[in-house]
This record gives sequence, structure tokens and C-alpha cells, in this order.
Amino acid sequence: MLHINRQNLKSSHQLIWFIIDFVMLGLLFINLAFIIWDAIYNFVAVQNLLKEYTPGLQSLYHPIHENFLFYDMIFVSLFLGEFFLRWGYAVKARIYDRWYFYPFIHWYDLVGCIPVGSFRFLRILRVISIIYRLHQYKIIDVTSTKAYKFVNFYYEAFMEELSDRIVIKVLSGMQQEVRRGTPLFDRIREDILFPRREMLSDWISERIAEAAREGYVPNRGALRTYLEDRVDNALKQNHELSRLKYLPVVGPTIQETLEEAVGDIVANVVHQVLEDLASSSNHAFIEDIVNVFLPAPGQKEISDADSQALINLIIEIIDAIKSQVRVKYWREDLP
Repeated sequence: MLHINRQNLKSSHQLIWFIIDFVMLGLLFINLAFIIWDAIYNFVAVQNLLKEYTPGLQSLYHPIHENFLFYDMIFVSLFLGEFFLRWGYAVKARIYDRWYFYPFIHWYDLVGCIPVGSFRFLRILRVISIIYRLHQYKIIDVTSTKAYKFVNFYYEAFMEELSDRIVIKVLSGMQQEVRRGTPLFDRIREDILFPRREMLSDWISERIAEAAREGYVPNRGALRTYLEDRVDNALKQNHELSRLKYLPVVGPTIQETLEEAVGDIVANVVHQVLEDLASSSNHAFIEDIVNVFLPAPGQKEISDADSQALINLIIEIIDAIKSQVRVKYWREDLP
């Protein structure tokens, strides 16, 4: 149900015009109801039904039905009178640059005044324009009505479904273009990815450093113990190294010392690698990798393997976007 904001109505500088809008709105509803009723009454079966059950109503309305055009023209004359009144005001107030702009801008007010067949139902456009104008000036709030919420929900659902299908179709076409190796792929590589090599390097470097800090640093001791155990087991299974224990006196000592040394070396190497990855020093390494995949245009030809890897990367990114587009958000708002 619409609620009239009386405070905004009183404080507006167009109170008279808003009153005229409400009067016209009432006349339009009456006129549309009259048109619909007369269209129903036009069926012979309806006339016979009324003649049988409500003969008084049928005999009262039948003369009006026969002169329907005359009564409809009364409404049309009122609508045209209001149209010319607003046109005159627009010319006097110089609302538009030219005096003849008004009928072209408000064409929907004139089309509905044509008293011929289905043109009469176009008067609903006049209703919509008046309601929109009142809503724009915050005299009424259309968005709070159940009818608006109902229509808007299915409108948004329809638009989402339509736009999703269009976007998915476009993205699928892009994937086909990339697979064929058309200039689109070269443009993506040279005009989009290459100028952003530094940004990609920074982003990948930061992600790797964050993953190393969160995954390795808190578990550094456990990882070292695990590596030392693995190295110790591997050395014990090595036949050449196991022969050292047969050396007189110093054999077992040499074997044990060597096992501990190798374990420490492996653990320290892995530790240093992960420490480097967890710090900003990994940037140069990551940058070299990115430069291999995205060399400067004309610097060197990209191998088929690298080119195919980049194509697969772009296609997977587009697939991820398509999967996100397929999500139906309007279904989450279903009651």
C-alpha cells in the first residue's frame, strides 16, 4: 500500500501540480477500469448472463456501452486538457530548450489518448509516469510496496539469468579464440600480462612468502626432525656407506659422524631454502620465473610448451569466472 509523505508534499514548490497528478491518477484508474469492464461486457455471453441474473444492471449499462466512445472521449478530453496545460507551463517556465520539445519527450501521454482499440490500454504508461514522478519527488515510496518487491524480484531474476547467459556465451567465445591462438592470445600476453610482470612477480612472491611463513616457520622443529629421520634411514639402507662400520676401530664412528653430517646438511639446506622463500629475498627468483613465461615482445620466441601452459592458464581463469557467473544469487532470496 502506498503512503503519501505529507511533509514532502507540503514543502514542495509544486503542490498544485502534485494535486493534479493525484486527480489524473484517480481518473486514469477509473478510465482503465471502465475500458476493461466494457471489453468484458462486449461478449454476448456476458450480456446474456447479466440479463438473466441482474437485468437492472444490464439495462442500466447497455446504453453506456452503445455510447462507449462518447464517454471515453470525456476522459480523453480531460487528459488532453491536462497535457496542454503542462505544455503551456513548460513553455512559460522554459523547462526545455524549444517550445515543441514537450510533446516529443512526453509522447506516452499522447499515444494513450488515441481512442482506438488497444491504444487505450497504453494509458497505463501515463499511470507509470505519474507514479514515477511522485516517487522521484519522494511524495510516495514505491519501493516499499509488495507489488514493487514482487515485480522487482522477478525482474532482477530475469535480468540475472539473461546477463549470465550472455556473459557465459562471450567467455566461451574468448576461450575458443585463445585455443586457436588468434591475435587475442597475443594481445592478452603482450598488452595485458607483460606490462604487469612486476605486479605478478610481487603478488606471487608475497603469496609464496606468506605460505612459507604460515606453513614452515611454526613447524620448523618438526620438519627438521622428520628430515633427519628420513636421511638417517636412507643412509642406513645405503650398502656402500654401511661398509664403513667394518673398518677397524674408527669405522662405526666415521659412519655415525657421516650420517649426522649429511642429515644436518640436508636439514640446513631445506631450512635455508624455506627461510629464503619466507622472506623478501625470494622476489628475484620469482621474477626470473615470470620473465621466462612472459619475455619482452620480440625478445625471444616462446616455446610451444610455454605457450600452451599460458593458454591453459588463461582458459582455467575464464572457466573460474564462468563458474562464478553461473551462481544464481536470486535463488538465495527466495522465501
